[in-house]
Amino acid sequence: MKIGIIGAGNIGGNLTRRLTSLGHAVSVANSRGPQTLAALAEETGATAVTATEAARGAEVVVVTVPLKNVPDLPSGLFDEAAEGFVVIDTGNYYPQQRDGRIAAIEEGQTESRWTEQHLGHPVVKAFNGTYAQDLLDRPRPQGDPERLALPVAGDDAAAKRVVRALIDELGFDSVDAGGLDESWRQQPDTPVYGLREGVDAVVKALAEASPERPASFRAQV
Repeated sequence: MKIGIIGAGNIGGNLTRRLTSLGHAVSVANSRGPQTLAALAEETGATAVTATEAARGAEVVVVTVPLKNVPDLPSGLFDEAAEGFVVIDTGNYYPQQRDGRIAAIEEGQTESRWTEQHLGHPVVKAFNGTYAQDLLDRPRPQGDPERLALPVAGDDAAAKRVVRALIDELGFDSVDAGGLDESWRQQPDTPVYGLREGVDAVVKALAEASPERPASFRAQV
């Protein structure tokens, strides 16, 4: 597939490494310009581009930027994406550590619903609680007892199927975590966040989540 990755931090960089190794055509962008991605492009064979160029013709666009930077992404970002394209949101709200106060999220909106509204396109929440290094070190074949499972939330069933197939190709199982309004079940400090376990444990962790955002992930008053 043609895949655009917007954000080249730990998750974006390692997804670039893995997806290019699987034969996908990957374009990668960051906020500092394509010239700063020369080393990653040379290492992986990905094409370093601007954010708008990363989405151009893409069947899947991964948005993996700090939450506070989502509103700064270019307007018309997806105008030239492929028909039926899917957006993956890997973001998390870290108000005390990075993002500052975002009122709508503090008032109960899920992180990915907030992101979706700013992007103007449905998103599928995935990879947000995944250790970036695990993308390189922990892939396992189907049926392997040590295969990790990742939660996936979203409202569009077809888009979720695309994302789950991609996760399977990367060497991980996935669990349908419900619609985007249920994606609080995989936000920071929930039982599934950072969980390195298989399907059954992920299903259990999602069920045990509380919708109340913990104090450590709320803006300080």
